[in-house]
Amino acid sequence: MTAPGGHEFTVTASRDVHIGRVVGLRVDEVVMPGGGTASREVVEHLGAVAVCALDDEGAVTLVHQYRHPLGDRLWELPAGLLDHDGEDAVTAARRELVEEAGIEARRWDTLVDIAASPGFTDEVVRVFLARDLVRVDRQVHGEEEADLVVDAVPLERAVRMALSGEIVNGATVGGLLAAHAVLTGGEEVAPRSPDAPWRHRPTRFAARER
Repeated sequence: MTAPGGHEFTVTASRDVHIGRVVGLRVDEVVMPGGGTASREVVEHLGAVAVCALDDEGAVTLVHQYRHPLGDRLWELPAGLLDHDGEDAVTAARRELVEEAGIEARRWDTLVDIAASPGFTDEVVRVFLARDLVRVDRQVHGEEEADLVVDAVPLERAVRMALSGEIVNGATVGGLLAAHAVLTGGEEVAPRSPDAPWRHRPTRFAARER
């Protein structure tokens, strides 16, 4: 047995259980440190982007939308899937911000990358900070987006909503806390460039579609 932290978790076999429109489920047989193997269920995902859009008054744009797995409407940052072949993350974020909130931004930074639940899914969401905002017409796509309620709330209030449990979406919680840290932490707390390397961007499910 290798020393802790040195084992290579190689995959000896893999089988597909379900391949859907935006996710796939596979089961991998993975070599464990003791020499045996264990089955690991993996939900493959396209990946996504979210946008913390802050106006000049320090208000952040939130959308209130229905999420069927939870059976409830949630307050979230504008967000969307990386479902356009060849589209880079910041371009996807620009598109989603227009579609969901009717906003364009002149200044973009990368805030955080959020692994949704790495115990069973490769989904990672990149959250951007968007500033210097301009209002434009929304480009609504489909019935779900037509049902969205869009609001702007002071960032500090949004942070309190996250801490109180009123906001539970992981990428939204992480993005709000990161934005607050960037705005209040001085030069030592700086966001990354909008095209910063994204090591854990999901690729496997998108490769299946191609």
